[in-house]
Formats: sequence, C-alpha cells, structure tokens
Amino acid sequence: MGESLTGQLTVDPTCRIEFGPGRLTRLPDLIASLGSDRAFVVTDRGLRAAGIAGQVLKVLDAAGVEHAVYDGVGANPSTGNVDEGAARAREFGPAVVVALGGGSVLDAAKGISLLVGNADAAAADADALWEALDGLPLIAVPTTSGTGAETNGFGVIEDTGARRKVYIGHPSVKPRIALLDPELTLGLPARITAATGIDALVHGIESLASRGANPVSQAYATQAVAMIGRWLPRAHADGSDLEARAQLMLGAHLAGQALTISGLGLVHGIGHALTAHTGTPHGVALAAVLEEVLEFGAPAAVDAYERTARALRLDPPADGDWARAAVDAVREISGALGVKQPLRELGVRPDLLRPIAAGAVADAVTRNAPRQPTEEEVLRILEAVY
Repeated sequence: MGESLTGQLTVDPTCRIEFGPGRLTRLPDLIASLGSDRAFVVTDRGLRAAGIAGQVLKVLDAAGVEHAVYDGVGANPSTGNVDEGAARAREFGPAVVVALGGGSVLDAAKGISLLVGNADAAAADADALWEALDGLPLIAVPTTSGTGAETNGFGVIEDTGARRKVYIGHPSVKPRIALLDPELTLGLPARITAATGIDALVHGIESLASRGANPVSQAYATQAVAMIGRWLPRAHADGSDLEARAQLMLGAHLAGQALTISGLGLVHGIGHALTAHTGTPHGVALAAVLEEVLEFGAPAAVDAYERTARALRLDPPADGDWARAAVDAVREISGALGVKQPLRELGVRPDLLRPIAAGAVADAVTRNAPRQPTEEEVLRILEAVY
C-alpha cells in the first residue's frame, strides 16, 4: 500500500485520523493525548471471541493503561445495551471511551459516553439530549468498513419496547480520534464485508443525491464511490488482501465524511424501518431495496447518478442515460456480493409492509431524498422486492 496513504491524515479538523496497517500500536499515546491514562473499552462478544478485542487489550496492558471492558453490545444496539454499558462506565470512573467494533458498537459507545456525562439520563431519553452536558471523550476503532460512524457525533439505537429508533446526537461524542487500522478487518467474513461495504457505497451515492449535498460533500462522496466500487469486490473475494482492505476502509471513511455533511435518503429510511421491525442487519436491509429506490429517485437525481456512474469508471452509455447506467452498475456490484434478499426471506410478513412504509416516510433521513415519496409509493417499492 502506498506510504502516502498512511499515518496521520487531516480530513476533518475536529477529528484526528490515524490511518494505516499497524496503527493500533498508537492507541496508548492517543489516549494520553486526550489527557487520560484510563480506557473504557466498548465492544461486542463476537470481537472478544475472534481475539480482536484481545489484541487491543494487549496493547493497553503493555503500556500500563488501566482499562475496563463492556462487551454486551448487540448487532442492533438497544437502549438496554446503552444503559447497561453506561452503568459500568460510571462505576469505572473518568476515562477515554474506546469504541472497538462496527457501527453498532460505535453508536452504542456514543450513547454510553453521553449518558456518563449526564448522570440522571437514560438511553430512551437520548432524543432529548442533543443539548445535554458533554460526554466522555471517545476514540473510534472501527473493525468493519462501512458505517462511517467514526466521522460524526450521532448514532442510532433501538428502543425495543417502543419499536422505534432513538437518535443520539451531541458534539461531545463525535470521536476525537478515528484509528483506522485495516489489519483489524483482515479475515472479516465475506458476508459481513458485503453488508458493510454496501452500506458504505449507499452512503456515497445517497450523499451525492441528497438535498443537503454541497461541493464539499460531493468531493468526499465521489472519491468514496470510486474507491468502494473498485476495492469492495476485491476485499470480498479475498479477505486477506491488505491493500483492498485498506483502500476500502479509507473509502468508507470518506463516505462517512460525506454523509455527515449532506445527510442520506430513502434507502436508509427504509433500511431503518425494516431493521426496527425485523432485526435485519443494516447493510442487508439496505441491499434489499437499493436498486429499486435508486430507480424511484432517478428522475430527480440525474446529475448525481451521472457523478456516480463516472466515479464507477463506466464508459459513456450509448443512449446517454447515465442514470440507468449507474443503477445497472450498482445492481451488478450488489449481485456479485450476493447480499440482496427478498423481504419475505428477511422475516417480513405481509402485514408488516405498510408499517415499514410508514416508518420509512417518517424517518428523518428520508427528508433528504431527491424525490420525496408518499407512503403508497414506498409500499409499492416494498411489494416489488417482497
């Protein structure tokens, strides 16, 4: 991998970015740079079992960094996970929160950080904490390439009792440092590489098409789509390809930078609703409706889809229809990854279609979609992929 892409990067002046193989060894120094010698590690049991959490704890032990671990984050993090983790963190005391995992862990860690700074708060109240007291400082160490959660101060958790998504948001829980070490993604199962990679690709495309797009978000998103489109298939085919893993991780990070500026759209609106009702993993939920939503939005996103097609290095279409070319290319990428499934195979009963459509229309991200859908239009999209 080219040395020019490793080391400390300056992308967002409010977030220090450490990128490159082996950067995990810098973690103790990064914790110290935030004025602490104590770490509260938030992760999940899968990463414990895989030995990845052990790698991090070994680095902390060798440097004499006192630490505690909460590994109870679920695949779709719940308010219960965040409340439990916050209770552990309060008991441990002042520390830097180290979020080690995919988007679920990073989102939960943001909630835990924020609750520790607000002693009487509970995770179900997170929607009302956007102007709360500061949370603990946070270092994000992603172990997948997709969510871009290391780039921003917001996250999504599930209130399982109310069957709704709770949006966490506060400037203090935007990671102070993002440690992007692609070695932590080596050997990631192909199905997870596919699901998280599709998430990253959608971040790039929806950022280009978003009503909130501007020249800065377009620059990030265009580069992200180019990198993800090139390197995701290779990383999926060979999980040990460090070059592909590194390039994909950086592309996903740039997609996260884009969405933080522009916002997302209807693919994510439906994805959030689908996950809330069925527990479907986020990237799989997005893939289920991706091409159909792109087709729906195409009349209002011609320029954005042309940018997408050019970023994917497509030849100029003979009929000049760049939007169709972009959608077809995305369909080809998704198909090669084997990530798209009919809704009925994801546990969606016929009686859930309308509630999912209603949830998608009501979701905050849908407001950024280039073409605003009605509930009936979303229902037709869902029926088409059932």
